[in-house]
Amino acid sequence: MTFYVRSLLILIIASIVFTIARAQETTASATDPLVRVLVSKGVITPEEARLISVNASPAEQRDRLATLLRDKGVISSAELEAVRTVSPTSTVVPINADYKTMPPAKAAAPQPSPPTVIAAVAPVRLLGIDTPKREGLIPDIKLGTGARLKLYGIFKTSIIHDSSSPQGNDFPLPLLAADTGPNDSPEFHLRARGLRLGANFEWIDPAPKITLTGKIEFDFEGDFTRVNNRNITSIRSSQPSLRLAWVRIDRRFNDNNSAFVLFGQDWSPFVSSTMPNMIENTNFGGIGYGAAYTRIPQARFGFNHKLGGSRDFRFGPEIAIVLPAFGDLPTDVANQFAFGERQGADSQQPGVQGRAVFQWQLDKAANVSPAQFIVSFEHARRRAIVTAANVPAAFRGAFPSGAEVGSSSNGFSVEAQLPTHLITVVGKYYNGSDLRFFLAGQLLSNFNDTAGLTGIATAASIDGASNVVFGLLNGAPVVAPQRPVRAQGGFVQVGFPLSRIFIADPKGRNAGWTAYLYYGDDQAAARDARRFGARGDRSDLFSGNIQYKWNQWMTFAYEQGYYRTRADFRTGLLPLFRGIPSFTTHNIRSEFAAIFTF
Repeated sequence: MTFYVRSLLILIIASIVFTIARAQETTASATDPLVRVLVSKGVITPEEARLISVNASPAEQRDRLATLLRDKGVISSAELEAVRTVSPTSTVVPINADYKTMPPAKAAAPQPSPPTVIAAVAPVRLLGIDTPKREGLIPDIKLGTGARLKLYGIFKTSIIHDSSSPQGNDFPLPLLAADTGPNDSPEFHLRARGLRLGANFEWIDPAPKITLTGKIEFDFEGDFTRVNNRNITSIRSSQPSLRLAWVRIDRRFNDNNSAFVLFGQDWSPFVSSTMPNMIENTNFGGIGYGAAYTRIPQARFGFNHKLGGSRDFRFGPEIAIVLPAFGDLPTDVANQFAFGERQGADSQQPGVQGRAVFQWQLDKAANVSPAQFIVSFEHARRRAIVTAANVPAAFRGAFPSGAEVGSSSNGFSVEAQLPTHLITVVGKYYNGSDLRFFLAGQLLSNFNDTAGLTGIATAASIDGASNVVFGLLNGAPVVAPQRPVRAQGGFVQVGFPLSRIFIADPKGRNAGWTAYLYYGDDQAAARDARRFGARGDRSDLFSGNIQYKWNQWMTFAYEQGYYRTRADFRTGLLPLFRGIPSFTTHNIRSEFAAIFTF
Protein backbone atom coordinates (compact mmCIF):
# COMPACT_ATOMS: atom_id res chain seq x y z
CA MET A 1 0.00 0.00 0.00
CA THR A 2 2.86 2.36 0.85
CA PHE A 3 4.30 1.74 -2.62
CA TYR A 4 1.05 2.69 -4.31
CA VAL A 5 0.63 5.80 -2.15
CA ARG A 6 4.22 6.86 -2.90
CA SER A 7 3.66 6.29 -6.64
CA LEU A 8 0.46 8.33 -6.56
CA LEU A 9 2.23 11.19 -4.77
CA ILE A 10 5.03 11.14 -7.36
CA LEU A 11 2.47 11.35 -10.15
CA ILE A 12 0.68 14.26 -8.46
CA ILE A 13 3.93 16.17 -7.88
CA ALA A 14 5.03 15.56 -11.48
CA SER A 15 1.68 16.84 -12.75
CA ILE A 16 1.95 19.99 -10.64
CA VAL A 17 5.51 20.64 -11.80
CA PHE A 18 4.48 20.16 -15.44
CA THR A 19 1.49 22.53 -15.04
CA ILE A 20 3.65 25.22 -13.40
CA ALA A 21 6.26 24.89 -16.12
CA ARG A 22 3.64 25.13 -18.84
CA ALA A 23 2.09 28.19 -17.18
CA GLN A 24 5.51 29.81 -16.88
CA GLU A 25 6.18 29.04 -20.54
CA THR A 26 2.81 30.58 -21.50
CA THR A 27 3.35 33.63 -19.31
CA ALA A 28 6.84 34.10 -20.66
CA SER A 29 5.63 33.91 -24.22
CA ALA A 30 2.75 36.30 -23.57
CA THR A 31 4.89 39.37 -23.92
CA ASP A 32 1.95 41.71 -24.61
CA PRO A 33 0.84 43.18 -21.24
CA LEU A 34 -2.78 43.33 -22.43
CA VAL A 35 -2.73 39.60 -23.15
CA ARG A 36 -1.49 38.90 -19.61
CA VAL A 37 -4.25 41.12 -18.16
CA LEU A 38 -6.93 39.32 -20.18
CA VAL A 39 -5.59 35.95 -18.99
CA SER A 40 -5.69 37.10 -15.35
CA LYS A 41 -9.30 38.27 -15.80
CA GLY A 42 -10.38 34.99 -17.41
CA VAL A 43 -11.32 36.56 -20.73
CA ILE A 44 -8.90 34.31 -22.61
CA THR A 45 -7.23 31.05 -21.57
CA PRO A 46 -3.49 30.55 -21.06
CA GLU A 47 -3.44 28.29 -24.13
CA GLU A 48 -5.04 31.01 -26.22
CA ALA A 49 -2.50 33.49 -24.86
CA ARG A 50 0.32 31.16 -25.90
CA LEU A 51 -1.08 30.84 -29.43
CA ILE A 52 -1.38 34.62 -29.66
CA SER A 53 2.17 35.25 -28.59
CA VAL A 54 4.17 32.43 -30.17
CA ASN A 55 6.47 33.54 -33.01
CA ALA A 56 4.68 36.87 -33.38
CA SER A 57 5.71 40.49 -33.50
CA PRO A 58 3.80 43.01 -31.33
CA ALA A 59 1.68 44.01 -34.36
CA GLU A 60 0.89 40.36 -35.13
CA GLN A 61 0.03 39.70 -31.48
CA ARG A 62 -2.39 42.63 -31.59
CA ASP A 63 -4.08 41.30 -34.73
CA ARG A 64 -4.35 37.78 -33.33
CA LEU A 65 -5.80 39.10 -30.06
CA ALA A 66 -8.31 41.30 -31.85
CA THR A 67 -9.43 38.40 -34.04
CA LEU A 68 -9.83 36.14 -31.00
CA LEU A 69 -11.89 38.79 -29.17
CA ARG A 70 -14.06 39.15 -32.29
CA ASP A 71 -14.64 35.38 -32.35
CA LYS A 72 -15.59 35.46 -28.67
CA GLY A 73 -18.09 38.25 -29.32
CA VAL A 74 -16.26 40.77 -27.15
CA ILE A 75 -15.87 43.14 -30.09
CA SER A 76 -17.68 43.38 -33.42
CA SER A 77 -16.10 42.99 -36.83
CA ALA A 78 -16.28 46.76 -37.30
CA GLU A 79 -14.45 47.24 -34.01
CA LEU A 80 -11.90 44.62 -35.11
CA GLU A 81 -11.12 46.70 -38.19
CA ALA A 82 -10.95 49.85 -36.08
CA VAL A 83 -8.45 48.25 -33.68
CA ARG A 84 -6.31 46.97 -36.53
CA THR A 85 -6.42 49.99 -38.80
CA VAL A 86 -7.55 53.23 -37.12
CA SER A 87 -7.36 55.05 -33.85
CA PRO A 88 -10.50 55.29 -31.65
CA THR A 89 -10.94 58.97 -32.53
CA SER A 90 -11.84 58.10 -36.12
CA THR A 91 -14.68 55.69 -35.35
CA VAL A 92 -18.09 57.25 -35.98
CA VAL A 93 -20.61 56.38 -33.25
CA PRO A 94 -24.20 57.68 -33.43
CA ILE A 95 -24.81 60.04 -30.54
CA ASN A 96 -28.26 58.66 -29.88
CA ALA A 97 -27.34 54.99 -30.20
CA ASP A 98 -28.84 52.79 -27.54
CA TYR A 99 -25.69 50.82 -26.80
CA LYS A 100 -26.81 47.44 -28.08
CA THR A 101 -24.39 44.97 -29.60
CA MET A 102 -24.05 45.69 -33.29
CA PRO A 103 -24.47 42.73 -35.65
CA PRO A 104 -20.95 41.96 -36.88
CA ALA A 105 -20.04 42.25 -40.50
CA LYS A 106 -18.13 39.48 -42.19
CA ALA A 107 -14.46 40.20 -41.55
CA ALA A 108 -11.53 39.59 -43.81
CA ALA A 109 -8.62 37.49 -42.62
CA PRO A 110 -6.20 39.31 -40.31
CA GLN A 111 -3.41 41.17 -42.07
CA PRO A 112 -0.22 42.33 -40.38
CA SER A 113 -0.21 45.69 -42.18
CA PRO A 114 -3.79 46.57 -43.24
CA PRO A 115 -4.61 49.86 -44.99
CA THR A 116 -5.55 52.85 -42.88
CA VAL A 117 -9.27 53.58 -43.30
CA ILE A 118 -11.71 55.78 -41.39
CA ALA A 119 -14.95 54.05 -40.43
CA ALA A 120 -18.07 54.63 -42.53
CA VAL A 121 -21.21 56.09 -40.94
CA ALA A 122 -22.88 53.42 -38.80
CA PRO A 123 -26.69 53.39 -38.51
CA VAL A 124 -28.30 53.92 -35.13
CA ARG A 125 -29.15 50.28 -34.52
CA LEU A 126 -31.85 49.36 -32.03
CA LEU A 127 -31.71 45.65 -32.80
CA GLY A 128 -29.21 42.88 -33.24
CA ILE A 129 -30.05 39.57 -34.84
CA ASP A 130 -26.88 37.79 -33.71
CA THR A 131 -26.61 35.68 -30.58
CA PRO A 132 -24.53 37.38 -27.85
CA LYS A 133 -21.30 35.49 -27.27
CA ARG A 134 -21.03 33.58 -24.04
CA GLU A 135 -18.60 35.35 -21.66
CA GLY A 136 -18.34 38.06 -24.27
CA LEU A 137 -18.89 40.92 -21.82
CA ILE A 138 -15.71 42.39 -20.34
CA PRO A 139 -17.10 43.64 -17.01
CA ASP A 140 -16.41 46.80 -15.09
CA ILE A 141 -17.96 45.20 -11.98
CA LYS A 142 -18.37 41.59 -10.86
CA LEU A 143 -21.09 40.94 -8.25
CA GLY A 144 -21.06 38.19 -5.69
CA THR A 145 -24.06 36.61 -7.40
CA GLY A 146 -21.92 36.04 -10.47
CA ALA A 147 -23.40 38.90 -12.49
CA ARG A 148 -20.95 40.81 -14.70
CA LEU A 149 -21.73 44.50 -15.31
CA LYS A 150 -20.56 46.88 -18.00
CA LEU A 151 -21.55 50.50 -17.35
CA TYR A 152 -22.18 53.13 -20.02
CA GLY A 153 -23.75 56.54 -20.40
CA ILE A 154 -24.16 59.74 -22.35
CA PHE A 155 -24.45 63.34 -21.20
CA LYS A 156 -25.53 66.14 -23.52
CA THR A 157 -25.79 69.89 -23.02
CA SER A 158 -27.80 71.73 -25.68
CA ILE A 159 -28.27 75.39 -26.53
CA ILE A 160 -31.60 75.69 -28.36
CA HIS A 161 -33.60 78.40 -30.11
CA ASP A 162 -37.11 77.83 -31.51
CA SER A 163 -38.76 80.42 -33.71
CA SER A 164 -42.18 79.07 -32.63
CA SER A 165 -42.86 76.89 -29.59
CA PRO A 166 -46.31 77.72 -28.20
CA GLN A 167 -46.46 74.56 -26.04
CA GLY A 168 -43.41 75.71 -24.05
CA ASN A 169 -41.50 72.43 -24.42
CA ASP A 170 -37.75 72.18 -24.92
CA PHE A 171 -38.38 69.61 -27.68
CA PRO A 172 -40.55 70.05 -30.80
CA LEU A 173 -44.18 68.92 -31.17
CA PRO A 174 -46.61 69.33 -34.07
CA LEU A 175 -47.87 72.92 -34.15
CA LEU A 176 -51.48 74.15 -34.45
CA ALA A 177 -52.04 72.79 -30.96
CA ALA A 178 -52.22 76.26 -29.45
CA ASP A 179 -52.58 79.92 -30.37
CA THR A 180 -49.09 81.43 -30.65
CA GLY A 181 -50.20 84.86 -29.43
CA PRO A 182 -49.28 88.12 -31.19
CA ASN A 183 -46.02 86.68 -32.59
CA ASP A 184 -44.46 83.29 -33.32
CA SER A 185 -44.02 82.46 -29.60
CA PRO A 186 -40.22 81.99 -29.94
CA GLU A 187 -38.24 80.41 -27.09
CA PHE A 188 -34.66 79.89 -25.90
CA HIS A 189 -33.58 76.84 -23.89
CA LEU A 190 -30.32 75.64 -22.42
CA ARG A 191 -30.92 72.00 -21.56
CA ALA A 192 -28.70 69.91 -19.34
CA ARG A 193 -31.04 67.02 -18.48
CA GLY A 194 -29.88 64.87 -21.38
CA LEU A 195 -28.20 62.40 -19.01
CA ARG A 196 -28.59 58.70 -19.79
CA LEU A 197 -27.06 55.93 -17.66
CA GLY A 198 -27.19 52.19 -18.12
CA ALA A 199 -25.57 48.84 -17.52
CA ASN A 200 -25.26 45.67 -19.59
CA PHE A 201 -25.35 42.40 -17.64
CA GLU A 202 -24.23 38.84 -18.20
CA TRP A 203 -24.71 35.79 -16.01
CA ILE A 204 -22.72 32.61 -16.72
CA ASP A 205 -25.17 29.72 -17.01
CA PRO A 206 -23.85 26.19 -16.36
CA ALA A 207 -25.16 25.03 -19.76
CA PRO A 208 -22.42 25.83 -22.31
CA LYS A 209 -24.85 26.71 -25.13
CA ILE A 210 -26.93 29.12 -23.06
CA THR A 211 -26.15 32.85 -22.92
CA LEU A 212 -27.96 34.96 -20.32
CA THR A 213 -27.76 38.75 -20.73
CA GLY A 214 -29.66 41.81 -19.57
CA LYS A 215 -29.84 45.58 -19.67
CA ILE A 216 -31.14 48.40 -17.52
CA GLU A 217 -31.16 52.02 -18.66
CA PHE A 218 -32.70 55.25 -17.40
CA ASP A 219 -32.44 58.95 -18.14
CA PHE A 220 -33.34 62.29 -16.60
CA GLU A 221 -35.78 63.38 -19.30
CA GLY A 222 -38.66 62.83 -16.87
CA ASP A 223 -40.92 65.32 -15.13
CA PHE A 224 -39.93 68.07 -12.69
CA THR A 225 -40.30 67.91 -8.91
CA ARG A 226 -43.04 69.55 -6.88
CA VAL A 227 -41.92 69.53 -3.25
CA ASN A 228 -41.39 72.40 -0.87
CA ASN A 229 -37.60 72.42 -1.10
CA ARG A 230 -37.66 72.28 -4.93
CA ASN A 231 -40.74 74.15 -6.13
CA ILE A 232 -38.89 77.37 -6.88
CA THR A 233 -35.93 75.55 -8.48
CA SER A 234 -37.82 72.70 -10.15
CA ILE A 235 -36.40 73.70 -13.56
CA ARG A 236 -33.03 72.28 -12.49
CA SER A 237 -34.47 69.20 -10.76
CA SER A 238 -35.74 66.81 -13.43
CA GLN A 239 -36.44 63.29 -12.25
CA PRO A 240 -35.11 59.99 -13.62
CA SER A 241 -37.33 57.64 -15.62
CA LEU A 242 -36.93 54.08 -16.83
CA ARG A 243 -36.07 53.52 -20.50
CA LEU A 244 -35.03 49.88 -20.83
CA ALA A 245 -35.04 46.91 -18.46
CA TRP A 246 -34.91 43.36 -19.79
CA VAL A 247 -33.34 39.91 -19.51
CA ARG A 248 -32.62 37.77 -22.57
CA ILE A 249 -31.92 34.03 -22.82
CA ASP A 250 -30.17 32.76 -25.97
CA ARG A 251 -29.79 29.12 -26.94
CA ARG A 252 -27.26 28.24 -29.64
CA PHE A 253 -28.07 25.05 -31.58
CA ASN A 254 -25.12 25.14 -33.97
CA ASP A 255 -22.93 27.64 -35.79
CA ASN A 256 -25.83 28.75 -38.02
CA ASN A 257 -28.94 28.57 -35.84
CA SER A 258 -29.98 30.00 -32.50
CA ALA A 259 -33.12 31.17 -30.70
CA PHE A 260 -33.88 33.58 -27.88
CA VAL A 261 -36.56 34.83 -25.53
CA LEU A 262 -36.58 38.31 -23.99
CA PHE A 263 -38.65 39.52 -21.01
CA GLY A 264 -38.97 43.14 -19.93
CA GLN A 265 -39.20 46.60 -21.45
CA ASP A 266 -37.40 47.04 -24.75
CA TRP A 267 -37.83 48.80 -28.09
CA SER A 268 -41.00 47.57 -29.77
CA PRO A 269 -40.56 45.16 -32.71
CA PHE A 270 -43.04 47.31 -34.66
CA VAL A 271 -41.63 50.46 -36.32
CA SER A 272 -38.69 50.90 -33.87
CA SER A 273 -35.91 49.12 -35.75
CA THR A 274 -34.46 52.20 -37.46
CA MET A 275 -33.79 55.67 -36.11
CA PRO A 276 -32.32 58.85 -37.58
CA ASN A 277 -29.07 60.19 -36.17
CA MET A 278 -30.33 63.49 -34.74
CA ILE A 279 -28.93 65.98 -32.28
CA GLU A 280 -32.46 66.43 -30.91
CA ASN A 281 -32.74 62.92 -29.51
CA THR A 282 -35.32 63.56 -26.78
CA ASN A 283 -37.79 62.37 -29.41
CA PHE A 284 -35.45 61.57 -32.34
CA GLY A 285 -36.17 64.72 -34.27
CA GLY A 286 -39.75 65.37 -33.26
CA ILE A 287 -42.81 63.47 -32.10
CA GLY A 288 -45.24 63.40 -34.99
CA TYR A 289 -42.63 64.16 -37.69
CA GLY A 290 -42.01 60.72 -39.19
CA ALA A 291 -39.55 58.99 -36.86
CA ALA A 292 -42.14 56.72 -35.23
CA TYR A 293 -40.89 54.49 -32.39
CA THR A 294 -41.68 53.40 -28.85
CA ARG A 295 -40.47 51.27 -25.95
CA ILE A 296 -42.94 48.84 -24.40
CA PRO A 297 -43.17 45.94 -21.88
CA GLN A 298 -43.03 42.67 -23.80
CA ALA A 299 -42.19 39.00 -23.98
CA ARG A 300 -40.38 38.47 -27.29
CA PHE A 301 -39.32 35.27 -29.02
CA GLY A 302 -36.98 35.05 -31.99
CA PHE A 303 -34.93 32.76 -34.21
CA ASN A 304 -31.65 33.62 -35.94
CA HIS A 305 -30.28 31.83 -39.00
CA LYS A 306 -27.02 32.43 -40.85
CA LEU A 307 -27.42 31.76 -44.56
CA GLY A 308 -23.77 32.50 -45.28
CA GLY A 309 -22.43 33.28 -48.73
CA SER A 310 -20.04 35.97 -49.86
CA ARG A 311 -22.35 38.66 -48.44
CA ASP A 312 -22.88 36.88 -45.08
CA PHE A 313 -26.67 36.70 -45.40
CA ARG A 314 -28.64 36.35 -42.16
CA PHE A 315 -32.34 36.14 -41.30
CA GLY A 316 -34.11 36.78 -37.99
CA PRO A 317 -37.91 36.53 -37.47
CA GLU A 318 -39.39 37.64 -34.13
CA ILE A 319 -42.82 37.62 -32.48
CA ALA A 320 -43.84 39.36 -29.25
CA ILE A 321 -46.79 39.74 -26.94
CA VAL A 322 -46.83 43.27 -25.56
CA LEU A 323 -48.76 45.50 -23.22
CA PRO A 324 -51.75 46.80 -25.30
CA ALA A 325 -50.96 50.51 -24.94
CA PHE A 326 -52.76 53.37 -26.70
CA GLY A 327 -51.40 56.51 -25.04
CA ASP A 328 -54.73 57.46 -23.42
CA LEU A 329 -54.52 60.29 -20.89
CA PRO A 330 -56.95 60.09 -17.95
CA THR A 331 -58.35 63.48 -16.98
CA ASP A 332 -58.03 62.44 -13.32
CA VAL A 333 -54.40 63.03 -12.31
CA ALA A 334 -54.70 60.43 -9.54
CA ASN A 335 -55.60 57.80 -12.16
CA GLN A 336 -52.72 58.95 -14.35
CA PHE A 337 -50.31 58.45 -11.44
CA ALA A 338 -51.91 55.16 -10.42
CA PHE A 339 -52.06 53.15 -13.63
CA GLY A 340 -50.98 55.42 -16.49
CA GLU A 341 -53.67 54.12 -18.83
CA ARG A 342 -56.04 51.17 -18.78
CA GLN A 343 -58.22 50.99 -21.92
CA GLY A 344 -55.79 48.61 -23.60
CA ALA A 345 -55.63 46.39 -20.52
CA ASP A 346 -59.44 46.50 -20.25
CA SER A 347 -59.64 44.70 -23.61
CA GLN A 348 -58.39 41.50 -21.88
CA GLN A 349 -56.15 40.85 -24.88
CA PRO A 350 -52.39 41.21 -25.27
CA GLY A 351 -51.02 43.29 -28.10
CA VAL A 352 -49.17 41.32 -30.76
CA GLN A 353 -46.15 42.57 -32.69
CA GLY A 354 -43.63 40.95 -34.97
CA ARG A 355 -40.82 41.66 -37.38
CA ALA A 356 -38.49 39.91 -39.79
CA VAL A 357 -34.93 41.13 -40.33
CA PHE A 358 -32.85 40.31 -43.39
CA GLN A 359 -29.17 41.26 -43.04
CA TRP A 360 -26.28 41.20 -45.49
CA GLN A 361 -22.96 42.90 -46.22
CA LEU A 362 -23.90 45.45 -48.87
CA ASP A 363 -20.47 47.08 -49.12
CA LYS A 364 -17.39 44.93 -48.55
CA ALA A 365 -15.09 47.90 -48.02
CA ALA A 366 -13.28 48.08 -44.68
CA ASN A 367 -15.13 49.44 -41.64
CA VAL A 368 -18.62 49.34 -43.16
CA SER A 369 -21.54 47.95 -41.11
CA PRO A 370 -23.92 45.36 -42.62
CA ALA A 371 -27.19 46.41 -44.25
CA GLN A 372 -30.64 45.44 -42.99
CA PHE A 373 -34.14 45.24 -44.45
CA ILE A 374 -36.95 44.98 -41.89
CA VAL A 375 -40.71 44.46 -42.09
CA SER A 376 -42.94 44.62 -39.00
CA PHE A 377 -46.59 44.61 -37.88
CA GLU A 378 -48.69 45.25 -34.79
CA HIS A 379 -52.24 44.70 -33.51
CA ALA A 380 -53.87 45.74 -30.25
CA ARG A 381 -57.38 46.33 -28.97
CA ARG A 382 -58.85 48.81 -26.46
CA ARG A 383 -62.14 49.08 -24.60
CA ALA A 384 -63.81 52.09 -22.99
CA ILE A 385 -66.18 51.25 -20.12
CA VAL A 386 -69.09 53.39 -18.87
CA THR A 387 -70.44 52.44 -15.44
CA ALA A 388 -74.16 52.25 -14.79
CA ALA A 389 -74.05 55.44 -12.70
CA ASN A 390 -72.48 57.40 -15.60
CA VAL A 391 -74.95 56.34 -18.29
CA PRO A 392 -77.01 59.40 -19.34
CA ALA A 393 -80.48 59.38 -17.73
CA ALA A 394 -82.29 59.07 -21.07
CA PHE A 395 -80.46 55.82 -21.85
CA ARG A 396 -80.39 54.05 -18.46
CA GLY A 397 -83.36 51.93 -19.36
CA ALA A 398 -81.54 50.53 -22.38
CA PHE A 399 -78.18 50.19 -20.60
CA PRO A 400 -79.00 49.41 -16.94
CA SER A 401 -75.59 47.78 -16.28
CA GLY A 402 -73.47 50.31 -18.16
CA ALA A 403 -71.96 50.17 -21.64
CA GLU A 404 -68.76 49.31 -23.50
CA VAL A 405 -67.25 50.37 -26.80
CA GLY A 406 -63.81 49.83 -28.34
CA SER A 407 -61.52 50.03 -31.33
CA SER A 408 -58.31 48.50 -32.67
CA SER A 409 -54.83 49.65 -33.54
CA ASN A 410 -53.25 47.98 -36.57
CA GLY A 411 -50.05 48.84 -38.39
CA PHE A 412 -47.25 47.68 -40.63
CA SER A 413 -43.85 49.14 -41.49
CA VAL A 414 -41.02 48.66 -43.97
CA GLU A 415 -37.56 49.81 -42.84
CA ALA A 416 -34.05 49.71 -44.25
CA GLN A 417 -30.53 50.82 -43.39
CA LEU A 418 -27.96 50.69 -46.16
CA PRO A 419 -24.39 51.60 -45.17
CA THR A 420 -21.68 52.07 -47.79
CA HIS A 421 -18.19 53.51 -47.54
CA LEU A 422 -19.34 56.89 -48.96
CA ILE A 423 -22.95 57.33 -47.78
CA THR A 424 -25.34 55.61 -45.39
CA VAL A 425 -29.08 55.67 -46.12
CA VAL A 426 -31.63 54.91 -43.38
CA GLY A 427 -35.38 55.08 -43.82
CA LYS A 428 -38.80 53.72 -42.92
CA TYR A 429 -42.43 53.82 -44.03
CA TYR A 430 -45.37 53.02 -41.76
CA ASN A 431 -49.12 52.81 -42.25
CA GLY A 432 -51.92 51.94 -39.87
CA SER A 433 -54.66 53.11 -37.55
CA ASP A 434 -54.52 54.66 -34.06
CA LEU A 435 -50.72 54.94 -33.96
CA ARG A 436 -50.70 57.53 -31.16
CA PHE A 437 -48.66 55.33 -28.80
CA PHE A 438 -46.00 55.02 -31.51
CA LEU A 439 -45.81 58.84 -31.62
CA ALA A 440 -47.33 58.94 -35.10
CA GLY A 441 -50.57 59.87 -36.82
CA GLN A 442 -50.29 63.46 -35.50
CA LEU A 443 -50.85 61.91 -32.04
CA LEU A 444 -54.56 61.38 -32.83
CA SER A 445 -56.21 58.24 -31.48
CA ASN A 446 -59.91 57.53 -32.08
CA PHE A 447 -63.22 59.36 -32.48
CA ASN A 448 -66.93 58.71 -31.93
CA ASP A 449 -68.74 58.06 -35.19
CA THR A 450 -72.06 59.84 -34.65
CA ALA A 451 -73.25 59.66 -38.26
CA GLY A 452 -77.00 59.04 -38.36
CA LEU A 453 -77.54 59.44 -34.62
CA THR A 454 -80.08 61.73 -32.99
CA GLY A 455 -80.73 62.68 -29.36
CA ILE A 456 -77.02 62.49 -28.60
CA ALA A 457 -75.70 62.44 -25.00
CA THR A 458 -72.15 61.81 -23.74
CA ALA A 459 -70.66 60.09 -20.71
CA ALA A 460 -67.12 59.80 -19.39
CA SER A 461 -65.39 56.42 -19.49
CA ILE A 462 -64.47 54.73 -16.23
CA ASP A 463 -60.88 55.97 -16.47
CA GLY A 464 -61.79 59.49 -17.58
CA ALA A 465 -59.70 59.12 -20.75
CA SER A 466 -62.48 59.38 -23.32
CA ASN A 467 -66.10 60.38 -23.83
CA VAL A 468 -68.58 57.75 -24.97
CA VAL A 469 -71.53 58.92 -27.07
CA PHE A 470 -75.07 57.56 -26.74
CA GLY A 471 -77.77 58.26 -29.31
CA LEU A 472 -80.78 57.03 -31.21
CA LEU A 473 -80.37 55.20 -34.52
CA ASN A 474 -83.75 54.87 -36.24
CA GLY A 475 -85.31 55.35 -32.83
CA ALA A 476 -83.28 52.61 -31.11
CA PRO A 477 -80.80 53.53 -28.33
CA VAL A 478 -77.20 52.67 -29.27
CA VAL A 479 -73.62 53.49 -28.34
CA ALA A 480 -71.78 55.33 -31.12
CA PRO A 481 -68.94 53.19 -32.50
CA GLN A 482 -65.41 54.48 -31.97
CA ARG A 483 -63.18 54.56 -35.04
CA PRO A 484 -59.36 54.73 -35.10
CA VAL A 485 -57.68 57.61 -36.92
CA ARG A 486 -55.80 56.27 -39.94
CA ALA A 487 -52.19 57.39 -40.37
CA GLN A 488 -49.05 57.00 -42.44
CA GLY A 489 -45.58 58.47 -42.63
CA GLY A 490 -41.88 57.82 -42.49
CA PHE A 491 -38.45 59.33 -42.98
CA VAL A 492 -35.25 59.08 -44.96
CA GLN A 493 -31.82 60.19 -43.76
CA VAL A 494 -28.49 60.21 -45.60
CA GLY A 495 -25.23 60.24 -43.64
CA PHE A 496 -21.85 61.27 -45.03
CA PRO A 497 -18.48 60.28 -43.47
CA LEU A 498 -16.83 63.58 -44.37
CA SER A 499 -13.44 62.65 -42.98
CA ARG A 500 -13.36 59.43 -44.98
CA ILE A 501 -14.60 61.14 -48.15
CA PHE A 502 -11.89 63.81 -47.91
CA ILE A 503 -9.21 61.24 -46.93
CA ALA A 504 -8.34 62.72 -43.56
CA ASP A 505 -5.61 61.23 -41.39
CA PRO A 506 -7.34 58.55 -39.23
CA LYS A 507 -5.01 59.38 -36.35
CA GLY A 508 -5.45 63.13 -36.68
CA ARG A 509 -7.93 65.59 -35.19
CA ASN A 510 -9.91 65.79 -38.44
CA ALA A 511 -10.89 62.10 -38.42
CA GLY A 512 -14.29 62.55 -36.79
CA TRP A 513 -16.35 64.76 -39.14
CA THR A 514 -19.79 63.51 -40.29
CA ALA A 515 -22.89 65.17 -41.76
CA TYR A 516 -26.55 64.14 -42.09
CA LEU A 517 -29.56 65.27 -44.15
CA TYR A 518 -33.09 64.30 -43.07
CA TYR A 519 -36.68 64.52 -44.26
CA GLY A 520 -39.60 63.11 -42.27
CA ASP A 521 -43.37 63.24 -42.81
CA ASP A 522 -46.26 62.15 -40.61
CA GLN A 523 -49.94 62.53 -41.44
CA ALA A 524 -53.41 61.54 -40.33
CA ALA A 525 -56.18 60.95 -42.84
CA ALA A 526 -57.77 64.40 -43.28
CA ARG A 527 -61.32 63.05 -43.01
CA ASP A 528 -60.52 61.25 -39.75
CA ALA A 529 -58.66 64.28 -38.35
CA ARG A 530 -61.69 66.51 -38.97
CA ARG A 531 -64.03 64.02 -37.28
CA PHE A 532 -61.59 63.77 -34.39
CA GLY A 533 -61.77 67.54 -34.05
CA ALA A 534 -58.08 68.22 -34.67
CA ARG A 535 -56.81 71.31 -36.44
CA GLY A 536 -53.78 69.76 -38.15
CA ASP A 537 -53.45 66.55 -40.10
CA ARG A 538 -49.86 66.63 -41.43
CA SER A 539 -46.39 67.64 -40.17
CA ASP A 540 -43.03 67.33 -41.87
CA LEU A 541 -39.44 68.13 -41.02
CA PHE A 542 -36.42 69.15 -43.09
CA SER A 543 -33.18 69.07 -41.09
CA GLY A 544 -29.44 68.71 -41.32
CA ASN A 545 -26.67 68.35 -38.79
CA ILE A 546 -22.90 68.25 -38.73
CA GLN A 547 -20.94 66.45 -36.03
CA TYR A 548 -17.31 66.62 -35.00
CA LYS A 549 -16.03 63.77 -32.84
CA TRP A 550 -13.11 65.46 -31.13
CA ASN A 551 -11.96 62.26 -29.41
CA GLN A 552 -13.49 58.98 -28.26
CA TRP A 553 -15.44 60.74 -25.49
CA MET A 554 -16.41 64.20 -26.78
CA THR A 555 -18.55 65.20 -29.76
CA PHE A 556 -19.66 68.69 -30.79
CA ALA A 557 -22.67 69.05 -33.07
CA TYR A 558 -24.95 71.60 -34.69
CA GLU A 559 -28.41 70.94 -36.12
CA GLN A 560 -30.81 73.14 -38.08
CA GLY A 561 -34.42 72.06 -38.62
CA TYR A 562 -37.53 73.40 -40.34
CA TYR A 563 -40.66 71.98 -38.66
CA ARG A 564 -43.95 72.51 -40.49
CA THR A 565 -47.59 71.62 -39.72
CA ARG A 566 -50.53 71.98 -42.08
CA ALA A 567 -54.24 72.26 -41.24
CA ASP A 568 -56.75 69.68 -42.44
CA PHE A 569 -58.82 72.31 -44.23
CA ARG A 570 -58.21 75.55 -46.14
CA THR A 571 -61.52 77.24 -45.40
CA GLY A 572 -63.60 77.83 -42.34
CA LEU A 573 -62.14 78.36 -38.87
CA LEU A 574 -58.35 78.17 -39.29
CA PRO A 575 -55.96 78.13 -36.30
CA LEU A 576 -54.23 81.37 -35.33
CA PHE A 577 -50.52 81.80 -36.03
CA ARG A 578 -49.12 85.21 -35.03
CA GLY A 579 -52.75 86.25 -34.55
CA ILE A 580 -53.61 85.46 -38.19
CA PRO A 581 -55.76 82.51 -39.35
CA SER A 582 -53.20 80.26 -41.06
CA PHE A 583 -53.26 77.03 -43.05
CA THR A 584 -49.55 76.38 -42.38
CA THR A 585 -47.34 77.06 -39.35
CA HIS A 586 -43.62 76.50 -38.95
CA ASN A 587 -40.78 76.45 -36.46
CA ILE A 588 -37.11 77.05 -37.31
CA ARG A 589 -35.11 75.23 -34.67
CA SER A 590 -31.37 75.66 -34.06
CA GLU A 591 -29.48 73.45 -31.61
CA PHE A 592 -25.81 73.30 -30.65
CA ALA A 593 -24.74 70.45 -28.40
CA ALA A 594 -21.70 69.11 -26.57
CA ILE A 595 -22.00 65.35 -26.02
CA PHE A 596 -19.90 63.27 -23.63
CA THR A 597 -20.11 59.46 -23.91
CA PHE A 598 -18.52 56.77 -21.78
